[in-house]
Amino acid sequence: MHLLEDPPRFLFFTGKGGVGKTSLSCAVAIRLARQGQRVLLVSTDPASNVAQVFAQPIGNTITRITGVTGLAALEIDPQAAAQAYRDRIVGPVRGVLPLDVVAGIEEQLSGACTTEIAAFDEFTALLTDPSLVGEYEHIIFDTAPTGHTIRLLQLPGAWSGFIDSNPEGSSCLGPLAGLEKQRQRYADAVTELSDPARTRLVLVARANTGALDEAARTHEELAAIGLARQYLVINGLMPETEAAVDDLAASLRRRERAALALMPDALKVLPVDQVTLRGQELMGIDALSRLLDPDTAPPGGHDARSVEAYDLPRLSTLVDDIAAAGHGLVMMMGKGGVGKTTIAAAVAVALAERGLPVHLTTSDPAAHLTDTLAGSLDTLKVSRIDPRVEIARYSDHVMATKGANLDAQGRAALLEDLRSPCTEEIAVFQAFSRIIREARHTFVIMDTAPTGHTLLLLDATGAYHRDATRHLPANMHVTTPMMQLQDPTQTKVVIVTLAETTPVLEAAALQADLERAGIAPWAWVINNSLAAAETSSPLLRRRAAHELEQIGRIRDQHAHRLALVPVQHREPVGITALSELGAPRPALAGR
Repeated sequence: MHLLEDPPRFLFFTGKGGVGKTSLSCAVAIRLARQGQRVLLVSTDPASNVAQVFAQPIGNTITRITGVTGLAALEIDPQAAAQAYRDRIVGPVRGVLPLDVVAGIEEQLSGACTTEIAAFDEFTALLTDPSLVGEYEHIIFDTAPTGHTIRLLQLPGAWSGFIDSNPEGSSCLGPLAGLEKQRQRYADAVTELSDPARTRLVLVARANTGALDEAARTHEELAAIGLARQYLVINGLMPETEAAVDDLAASLRRRERAALALMPDALKVLPVDQVTLRGQELMGIDALSRLLDPDTAPPGGHDARSVEAYDLPRLSTLVDDIAAAGHGLVMMMGKGGVGKTTIAAAVAVALAERGLPVHLTTSDPAAHLTDTLAGSLDTLKVSRIDPRVEIARYSDHVMATKGANLDAQGRAALLEDLRSPCTEEIAVFQAFSRIIREARHTFVIMDTAPTGHTLLLLDATGAYHRDATRHLPANMHVTTPMMQLQDPTQTKVVIVTLAETTPVLEAAALQADLERAGIAPWAWVINNSLAAAETSSPLLRRRAAHELEQIGRIRDQHAHRLALVPVQHREPVGITALSELGAPRPALAGR
């Protein structure tokens, strides 16, 4: 494998949840340790299951891995790191500033930006600790801070002073408070990450268009700040042997080949390794030891045990409930790569085919919604909000208001902050709020993923609006966009996920964020489920069996309403395919 050729001291695995970067980083750690190297594996993944993988407790202390000489591991809890980070910043002002001001600071520090920076803070301490680094030939990081975070930590200027003089902030300024003392350490860490002789950055992706596009964006974001020497691992590829014996496996393999043929040019120039799909759960040293080998069959041959089909509703059941209201706002939310664009399009098509007026809108910068539909219906209106246009509009407004009285350094800092993902969420959501009013007389289906933190920031605007109109006549009612989202009679929020451990954990975290913002998700959709599909592939049937635990967890612990969408033989693109996705479940022929 290219990845294992002359590996440097630091190996850094990055990728979206569910692509398999934890399994890969663990497998690489085992391989290097068994070659006689001293290896430390560090995870800062919020959904880390390294302890489960090795079947032993690890936690926030360096722990020797039983059964692998020379290998130790450490799990950093990003949430605990974020809380400690908040305490360091908020603690000194408690009892000094008014309670409402302190509460505002805490809220500003409650989002994903703070967690990301706090996790970066923890692992840079390891990256730049000479005594620790000297104990190991290789330190492997299983984590995913973005180029945005690293760029923020490179910034010059007195961030704390800027924030002190501008307490309202803008989007992600809050998490940067108090970073001044650590600037040299961050500079040293970025130097290490930028040196290909010291650090190897590994992008992990799956062979589908969305995952590869996301990997390309990550590559470009990191390359823009000097971290251009990267490797790519395409994980979970369907073996040709399975495709030869099963129609579904053959279809999935054809889809993977097509996606790889259209891989973004930015990725084609990277050293690329491919790892085949495994049927068994990647738990335990033996399973991980085989992950990097070309042989795909586990010892003992194929396990063709029967897979129990959950008697859960299909997407058509949710469409029935949505249609019964006659109009309303339906928001599809979820992490990247779970297929929420496809689900949004399928729901919109199903409603339009009933003759109902539907407005389907998205903020997808690559306009994948249009590609997914690949057609039109008489009662279906489609629009796309251009994030670049909305960011420019929002940024111009902020610079003209908050930035009007700042000096050059302050304006530069504010402008840098406005390049954050938080800014995009807020700007796009403000554009969506202009469309929300349509939901009073039609169906509006939104393909977007604003987090609960963003919604809480937007609610501050709503609170200001309500306060400003408090003295209006009693018979005059004002409804803000945020108030409409919080009203279950007007808005249905649908969380889309996959029946895999990491995506389910991330979806549960999203639900918690939404509930903190006063929004109760209406339903969950489990997409691309093998447990709901018909297959004779032994490998796919084993994977289907492993889905059942996650499906049960969603059903019993998270979702008030749930729909299961099977893996499709063909890519769900075009009106006909989307219509089939939202059609009632056919009778099972027996499993």
